[in-house]
Amino acid sequence: MCGCGTAVHAAEKLHRQWVGIDITHLAINLIERRLKDAFPGITFNVEGTPKDLEGARNLAERDKYQFQWWAVSLVGARPYQGHKKGADSGIDGMYFFSVGDNTTKKLIVSVKGGENVNVAMIRDLKGTMERERAEIGLFITLAPPTQPMSAEAASAGFYDPGLVKIYPRIQILTIEGLLNGTARAAFPDWRKGEDTFKKAQKETKKVKKGKELFEEGE
Repeated sequence: MCGCGTAVHAAEKLHRQWVGIDITHLAINLIERRLKDAFPGITFNVEGTPKDLEGARNLAERDKYQFQWWAVSLVGARPYQGHKKGADSGIDGMYFFSVGDNTTKKLIVSVKGGENVNVAMIRDLKGTMERERAEIGLFITLAPPTQPMSAEAASAGFYDPGLVKIYPRIQILTIEGLLNGTARAAFPDWRKGEDTFKKAQKETKKVKKGKELFEEGE
């Protein structure tokens, strides 16, 4: 078992071969981050997570919470309030990013794993952003968005951090697009996630290849 990643971290540092197993997509994602921070350039396989749209649908049908946590990880965010199940107040994920003046801003994520989505969901995200004073909202959907949804998202306008680029305040991202690389979240982040996740200390060692990271039960 991986625990919080200490076992595989130690094995990698000691030049040992390893296979790590954990029970949730959230845990796997956190361990991936720890290994990549500590051992830049490391390569390993992750088995048991969706690799295509059909796999994502299967996960959404089996466990909506696991689906939400996995979908949130696709944009580098962390699950809202850790990984507690229950009411989410319209928020499934959270990310804090830094801009040019080194102030921290808030990004929220809403995930929908159903086959039917509608414009009311975008309006709900708008309201949640206002309540949370979030600069950017990401709407991640398994089903393709409707034209009214896209129009409602566009009506939210842009976030201008005072740098060279501006960013849509509401961004609709499909699971299919995130998996095949045609969609990605757009926001400035000078500290590269360090305001959201604690960064593991970099280890100095030669990296070996050929390891695998598995999710239990897959």
